[in-house]
Amino acid sequence: MTDALWPLHTERLEIRPAAAADLGTIWEYRRLPEVNRWLGPAPATREAFDELYLDPERLATTLLITRQQDGAVTGDLMLRIGDAWAQREVIEQAKGTEAELGWTLAPEHTGQGYATEAVRGVIDLCFGALGLRRVHAGCFADNEPSWRMMERLGMRREEHSRKTALHRSGEWMDGMNYGLLAEEWPASG
Repeated sequence: MTDALWPLHTERLEIRPAAAADLGTIWEYRRLPEVNRWLGPAPATREAFDELYLDPERLATTLLITRQQDGAVTGDLMLRIGDAWAQREVIEQAKGTEAELGWTLAPEHTGQGYATEAVRGVIDLCFGALGLRRVHAGCFADNEPSWRMMERLGMRREEHSRKTALHRSGEWMDGMNYGLLAEEWPASG
């Protein structure tokens, strides 16, 4: 992704690549049990968090979401562009054609439509300037706010797997995966 794409503006939000200087702010909400309950990695200390997020690949896929009106950090997004599966003869045509999305909001900013607005803006970017053909995202089935948002955005439930994800609580949980093709996404106006 080029610097020319950023910052991305939606009606109320600004989305930009996260920098090392943002990690303290991101840690403040990601460390909370009600937030990290649904996250893949949930480092227990700030040092472990910084070590994980200072990895160039992880930092390069992390976007910061702020409110335009006051610059308050509302959350972060993951935008990981990758290759689609392809048979060997056409593998080059599948490179860099899809994106995996993920999101996390600070608890004080939930229920205000910020996640939906931010993800909608990033999907517009994926199918617009980035020219991707598909986006997908997944969550634990018990994370109802996440899968409801994906459905509000028009993403299609492609999988509901039974007890396939081991949660850090020790419980095997159901998983859900959603996808959306470029031709299914209405151009935003």
